[in-house]
Amino acid sequence: MPLSRFRVLQIGSGIALDYCGKLFSDFGADVVKLEPAGGDPMRSFPPVLAGGQSGLFAWLNTNKRSVTDTPETRGALLPGADLLLDGSRLQSAEAPPLSVSRSGRPDLSTTTISWFGDSGPYADFAATEATIRALGGLVALTGRAQGPPTLATDCQSGIVAGLAAFIASAAGLYDRASGTRQFSVSIHETAVNIAEYEAAVAWDAGASRKRPGVNRFGRNYPVGIYATKHGLIGVTIVTPAQWRGICAMLGMPDLAKNPRYAVNTDRLKHAHEIDAQFQPVWETRTAPEWFELALEYKLPMAVVPTMTELLEQHVHRARGAFVPVSIGDKTFEAPVLPQHLALTPPRAGGTAPLAGENLATWLVATSDHHVGPAPSATLPLRGMRIVDLTMGWAGPTAARHLGDLGAEIIKVEACQYPDWWRGTDLRASFIAEQKYEKIPWFQLMNRNKLDVTLDLTQPAGVALLKRLVAEADAVIENYSAEVLSKLGLDYSVLQHVKPGLVMLSMPAFGSNNAWSACRGYGSTLEQASGLPTITGFPDDPPTMNQTAYGDPIGGFNAAAAMMIALLHKQTTGQGQNIDLSQVECMLPLVAPALIEQSATGRTPPRIGNRHPLHVPQGCFRCAGDDAWIAVSITSDTMWQALCKLLDRTDLADLTAFQRRDQQDALESLIGAWTACCRPDEAMITLQAQGVAAGVVRTPLALVDDPHLLARGFWHRVDRPFIGMHWQSSAAFREGPDAYAVRRVAPTLGQDNDAILGGRLGLSREEIDHLTIAGVIGTVPKPRRAQSDQ
Repeated sequence: MPLSRFRVLQIGSGIALDYCGKLFSDFGADVVKLEPAGGDPMRSFPPVLAGGQSGLFAWLNTNKRSVTDTPETRGALLPGADLLLDGSRLQSAEAPPLSVSRSGRPDLSTTTISWFGDSGPYADFAATEATIRALGGLVALTGRAQGPPTLATDCQSGIVAGLAAFIASAAGLYDRASGTRQFSVSIHETAVNIAEYEAAVAWDAGASRKRPGVNRFGRNYPVGIYATKHGLIGVTIVTPAQWRGICAMLGMPDLAKNPRYAVNTDRLKHAHEIDAQFQPVWETRTAPEWFELALEYKLPMAVVPTMTELLEQHVHRARGAFVPVSIGDKTFEAPVLPQHLALTPPRAGGTAPLAGENLATWLVATSDHHVGPAPSATLPLRGMRIVDLTMGWAGPTAARHLGDLGAEIIKVEACQYPDWWRGTDLRASFIAEQKYEKIPWFQLMNRNKLDVTLDLTQPAGVALLKRLVAEADAVIENYSAEVLSKLGLDYSVLQHVKPGLVMLSMPAFGSNNAWSACRGYGSTLEQASGLPTITGFPDDPPTMNQTAYGDPIGGFNAAAAMMIALLHKQTTGQGQNIDLSQVECMLPLVAPALIEQSATGRTPPRIGNRHPLHVPQGCFRCAGDDAWIAVSITSDTMWQALCKLLDRTDLADLTAFQRRDQQDALESLIGAWTACCRPDEAMITLQAQGVAAGVVRTPLALVDDPHLLARGFWHRVDRPFIGMHWQSSAAFREGPDAYAVRRVAPTLGQDNDAILGGRLGLSREEIDHLTIAGVIGTVPKPRRAQSDQ
């Protein structure tokens, strides 16, 4: 297996830590989980199976070994480790201390995962997934328009942070011949990496948008989830062509001609009256029938499955998306890792260890990779070259992660079809004002890249792309299905252009199946994962996150997949194709509910902002306009501290079980206190008492967050056409400082001369000829708005 040569020691507790370790163990690494006597606290996290074992813990820890923490076991394991994954700072204050001294191994590669990093005003804050997401800008826009904002189920921030930690750790191991590296990952900053698009939209508009309501999404309509004759259908209509298409599909072509509904924003204003016309039609067919019809009309729609329906979907079954997981004498199904590598796929499930059942020995022979620290000011992926054929959010973000770590990313666009995140309006007036160079969110996703333009519909463009691929280590693409094969540029061709090539494609449902042609936005991917059916309050419709969630999740997963394939290539010389289903990338986020459905035949009910263990938990109104704070009580000790602050020590002896029976009254008590405080004041006061609390930050407010500012997360950079603007930081860093932005996002075709002339050796005359022929250029070709095509 691709990672079988590595020995990974894992200490601490938490979803982020365990998922990072799972990526190593399910791809073959020897991962030893060091646990306190009595076991990791995560072993009691729901869903708890008959016999007392946690199904979520088991899934997160397949194919690992468990060793009880003692001075002797530490001493036996530390000398032979290639990598230390340290999540000791994620444990609650009540948990037994668990740490490994690195004395004697100062050269040990280490990745530390914590809630807020080791510096800044929030560094010692108590936290949960709920408070992290609130502070990270992922809560404010989700839920009922009047409030409260909706907190998501657990697993979401932890899974993404685990991916970030894996990407950095794998990059360090890729470059370990140069020396060892010390990475750190802040779960808070990883959440901001998901929210940054909405922050950029807010910068552009000058304000964060308001919550649109539980069955609305963003600035477009119709985007939501609708009841059908049987089941739920998810819809994301953005472009004028899609609006005409859905009206035709529903048998209402004249509706598309109504000028009141011609523009997205106008349709959103009249959403209720359009819904009233649509809903009776939705109820004439089942959700699967509408989905099949949407495929014919090429509309971005998806069945929104319950967990039962998700486990039965034939495309996922055929791809092996659900695999058996065992712990003790219990077995159930859970999501497979979505990194679908053709030659070296992940293990198809596995067994999780019982607490302390293994000996403190390494299964892989100890090597002598004690080479000292890597040279300072070097990046681990320097010298790697990746051709980036992606547009939008998911693909460009995947390439950006690797670019942040030092890889050279060559972004390929065409003047005829530039990255649509530069803008979809390619009319002459849009181009004359150079708006295609002024889109804030394009800047975020494309830093640290070079840019060439090649018209791939012309033979000269195809030939030049092949020359670029011949000098590359990897290619990443997210074209619609069959586009590259029609151009003669799919993996079957390019693997002969560059033997050993790694190539990643990222269709919504994967390749070569009945749903491969599905058009999808990030919201479509979330709908197809079933996540909305387990999110929100019991009386509300299924609730979607107000970020196109599937896009950044897909980007993190794609970068992780690339690193696994590149590590395999490093030792074997073998390239391979990676068929990444972006819907499968979303399935780990529903893992707790899916596991419970598989193991017990029941899906847990939606409980709004409450939590099965952290009682009470909720989003509470504060003083100010639409001002809120998330509070999450994780222990009796924390509850007692809150009671003292509220001057209600008479309630301090209530156990979690007793508190659960009184949640309405206790939430009212907390809400009465927070209503008298500004959000930051309430957070500081609660945190001073050790209570997990986080302000519900709007995306616009993220650039003023004192912790992010103190940690240098935001950069002010200058770029032609747009001037000074904000750039975020990577979700990982080495040392105290964030990685620098080495290069702002490129202008269209900025590096044509440098790459085609300087690297490929084309003469000035040849470059000029390509420009005249329209193969290359630096300005988009005017035409009707791309959204009308």
